[in-house]
Amino acid sequence: MFASDWFPSPSWAVVLILVFTLVVRKLYIVLTHPLRKFPGPFLASISDIPTSYSALRGRKQLDAVALHEKYGPVVRVAPNELSFNTAQSWRDIYSFRPGHDTFTKSEFYSGGWFSDAGVYGVITVRDVREHAVQRRYLSHAFSASALREQEALIASTIDLLIERMREVGVERGETVDMLLWLRMCAFDVIGSLAFGNTFDALKNGGQHPSIRFLHEATKLFALSEILHRFRYTGKIVLLVFLRKLLRISRASKTHEGFVVDTVKHRLSNPSKRPDILTRMIENYEASLSGPIEIQIAAHAADLMIAGSDTSSTTIYTVLNYIVRSPALYDRIKIDVRSMFETYADINAVAASTIPFLRQLILEAMRIYPPIAMGLPRHAPKGGDTVDGHFVPEGTTVSTHALAASLSPTNFEDPYEFRPERWETKPSSEQKKKDILEASQPFSMGPRGCLGQNLAWVEMNIVICKIIWSFDLELVNKEMDLHRDSKIYSLWDSPPLLIRVKERAHTVPA
Repeated sequence: MFASDWFPSPSWAVVLILVFTLVVRKLYIVLTHPLRKFPGPFLASISDIPTSYSALRGRKQLDAVALHEKYGPVVRVAPNELSFNTAQSWRDIYSFRPGHDTFTKSEFYSGGWFSDAGVYGVITVRDVREHAVQRRYLSHAFSASALREQEALIASTIDLLIERMREVGVERGETVDMLLWLRMCAFDVIGSLAFGNTFDALKNGGQHPSIRFLHEATKLFALSEILHRFRYTGKIVLLVFLRKLLRISRASKTHEGFVVDTVKHRLSNPSKRPDILTRMIENYEASLSGPIEIQIAAHAADLMIAGSDTSSTTIYTVLNYIVRSPALYDRIKIDVRSMFETYADINAVAASTIPFLRQLILEAMRIYPPIAMGLPRHAPKGGDTVDGHFVPEGTTVSTHALAASLSPTNFEDPYEFRPERWETKPSSEQKKKDILEASQPFSMGPRGCLGQNLAWVEMNIVICKIIWSFDLELVNKEMDLHRDSKIYSLWDSPPLLIRVKERAHTVPA
């Protein structure tokens, strides 16, 4: 009687022992872990569940902003992971430092397209030496001379965007969702350059299978991250999302097949078309003797992700803010319409000389960075320092782009859109207010964005041609960019609904 009243059954005893053991183990980790001195939520110090749940909700990057506001410039966001938001951390983690080993890419980048064949693109390759080799093969395709040759291809796609905006917005009088149309334009630009053909997204409304697949796949990158964090229990997550994952897997294989077939077709039908694909083929054929189609396909697939969303997000952000501010809008209209007498005069070189346009773009990339997440790296053997903090070997670290850009420590009134922050010769007072180096939308160092010059060409020409051609009026004025957005690996942004009118052919006074 006594035993049954006071002691649990054997099965419950086992459960209690397991729970007790788990609690003791977690407490031991909390008290002895080398990252125990770093501030952050208690649950994050013992489990990856909080950051994983936040990622599934599309709130991880936005939640990181709040964590840095609460805990400061370095936050422990998972048991073995630190997030930074300072300018110095950008340099320490991503740049080359003499006498320091490289912080290598984490498992987040594993499992990219064609990884089953042991082939990785320039973005997903983790090995430092292999990346350096691959980047050398690709750098010629993104050189200044290559961009000059590619500009006509880029401009022709942008001209089609302008035609479709005129057709939908002016002739049919419909509201134009700039989020949708800018993304379709970006897909067609990168398709033209990296695949040798556009995806005809602007013509058919983005119905190409690869476009539909990528829109859905980017949301599942959050799930992929969770699977890397939970080596064993992640299998349960797989079962929960099995049907969707199987559908995505089939679509992924279709996409891979499309990319490989495109490369094989170009190899079988040599062309001097001045695009990235031609340059890649020339460089690889001159350097390698074996089959090259899978390697080139892996690069093209990486470039499709990198080039299809980032530039369009920045143009979308610029338009969002200028149509809300008559002062900003009038100023850029004056600058663009005074610079170019006719539409045909618009070109990348001249557009790049408009100081206010550059300021608008830089501020857009600060307040709504196209890659908002922290790009995860592993601390090297023996550990190293980041922003004055010693980080043990193997720790996952990153500078969180959105948290750095929206930190009041780095920028005065960070949620205010102020292009004047980026004036070439800011006043001494302005210099005191903003740490401009905290915004690094293209990252930095040896793994910084290879295509940033291409992005500038595309952004400058698109904005100039839209501003020159149309007068714009915001329809969904209640939309708030940060409040209404989610972020998985890339932004899941709200529509930007614009009423488009043919421009009045006078320059505002």
